[in-house]
Amino acid sequence: MSTLEVNTITPQSGTTLTLGGSGDTINLGSGASGLATTNGITMADQWQLTANITGTNADITSNLAQNAEASFTNIGTAMSVSSGIFTFPVTGIYYVTVHATYQGASENSMEVQGLFTQDNSSYNQVLSVQDGQRNTTGTVSGSFGDVIVDVTDTSTHKMKFKTESISAGNTLQGSASYNLTTFTFIRLGDT
Repeated sequence: MSTLEVNTITPQSGTTLTLGGSGDTINLGSGASGLATTNGITMADQWQLTANITGTNADITSNLAQNAEASFTNIGTAMSVSSGIFTFPVTGIYYVTVHATYQGASENSMEVQGLFTQDNSSYNQVLSVQDGQRNTTGTVSGSFGDVIVDVTDTSTHKMKFKTESISAGNTLQGSASYNLTTFTFIRLGDT
């Protein structure tokens, strides 16, 4: 076995450096450190509900747009959405958050549900963002919920959101100008 001693290894062309080949094992010596397997978060994206939903208990299928704030920039490839169904850009472990802003009617509760499918067909509830009983009409409140999901196949593992108890005078608030109700997706790492 021979030893190669250098301070820097730089690719001859491009930005990719390959060590070993298929099936090879690369070992670090005992006590060695500094070899990073990732460059931190490689995907983060945020979407807004752009218009109010009042008096409806159903899947949120429209008025969804990527955050329009001038200060916002997604990291990596963005999520895509079609008829309210969000598709993840790459496989991985994702942290998904929902911040819901409600305006309630008297004596009603409100909820946004997060639903996840692993077969592109059957959706299961994986999070709930609720606000409790209101004592006065017109009270505005915000609630937060989160979940971690394992996306092993981007063609079958998808997410959608649904309103519950948004009836009579209850409103899930949305805006195209700033964040009121948001859906955030952050890829934490490999599956």
